[in-house]
Amino acid sequence: MDHANLLRPADEAELAVLVAEAAGSGRSLELIGKATKRGLGRPVASEAMVDLSCLTGVIDYSPEELVLTARPGTPLSEIEATVGAASQMLAFEPPDFGPLYGGVAGAGTLGGTLACNLSGPRRLKAGAARDHFLGFRAVNGRGEAFKAGGKVVKNVTGYDLCKVIAGSYGTLVALTEVTIKVLPAPEATMTLCLMGLAPDAAMTVLGMALASPHEISAAAYTPAEITTDLTPLGASACAAIRIEGVAPSVKARALALRDLLGKQGEVSSIEGEVARRFWIALRDVAPFACHNEPLWRLSVPPAVGAKAQARLIEAMPGARLYHDWGGGLIWLIAPSAKDAAATAVRGALAGLGGHATLVRAPLEARAHGPVFEPQEPALDALSRRLKASFDPRAIFNRGRMYEGV
Repeated sequence: MDHANLLRPADEAELAVLVAEAAGSGRSLELIGKATKRGLGRPVASEAMVDLSCLTGVIDYSPEELVLTARPGTPLSEIEATVGAASQMLAFEPPDFGPLYGGVAGAGTLGGTLACNLSGPRRLKAGAARDHFLGFRAVNGRGEAFKAGGKVVKNVTGYDLCKVIAGSYGTLVALTEVTIKVLPAPEATMTLCLMGLAPDAAMTVLGMALASPHEISAAAYTPAEITTDLTPLGASACAAIRIEGVAPSVKARALALRDLLGKQGEVSSIEGEVARRFWIALRDVAPFACHNEPLWRLSVPPAVGAKAQARLIEAMPGARLYHDWGGGLIWLIAPSAKDAAATAVRGALAGLGGHATLVRAPLEARAHGPVFEPQEPALDALSRRLKASFDPRAIFNRGRMYEGV
């Protein structure tokens, strides 16, 4: 896109004016921050690009209230440094997908993360990004500035529009300010590992840990070829379970889990920087960052994680994958195919109650096939009504999620 079609509003007022002008003429706009996740979704049909990276900076942070307000173009690295200085964290553990799309690490923004509703390994304990999204200011597709939600953790005024905007991939509004909940960072962390388990045995172990009273903060399973690059524990499949909290509690829960899981296999542990890097790598899908094949993000009920893996491998020999979220999230590298292996992937999940998102693929594959799970008619109709309500001329990120929406 040429420089003449790149727009950089300095503030909300400028953004509202340019959106109103675009709405009046029907000119389509692509909304970006640092463009670190531009490859996620269908190609956008736009006549101009709106760079929101100038809307940056922390506006207000109240550690005692566990609430932070910032402009959407603020880098996540800045947000995390700010809350980290107060021994707090973004509990939904947002991933950094920059390297996944050939970019640099640390460039992603807070607004982009919320718009895509991206969450890391702690999601199974802390919830998704949308569950920490308290309020926002934005400009809708008519060029009208408005606000929703609030700046307190307990806020029940009207509809929870934050949950509508999170996961809308910039197709409904242009965010200009966001408020999120933060939480205290854990004092201590330990990761327990059971090595060499087959997928069905590993899913059993993860399920036992999650069903226990020992407050698991992350649970993952990596096959041998992936474990080799992530831990010093050797070339063997790894069922990993993370516990966090105050040091005496972590120690006590680790001992209890060793007793609980010891009958399933030998329990070892990793701590400190080794464990931190392990979970960051899984969070950022680092094992698959240097591959060119299609990358899929699959969500299934954890109880069928092993069955889903068996079906996927049978349908696509040579596919590589690992599990997060207690077995319920599968990251899959599929063999290259004209449809980016969509037929094989969705066929393998049929009847299991899961859904699939094509996270990375060549532009042609993303343009001519469904990137997100095809919607049922009722849900599709609701999506179209939402789009019409917020953006009646369909000027924002046209076609990014579904063709014609």
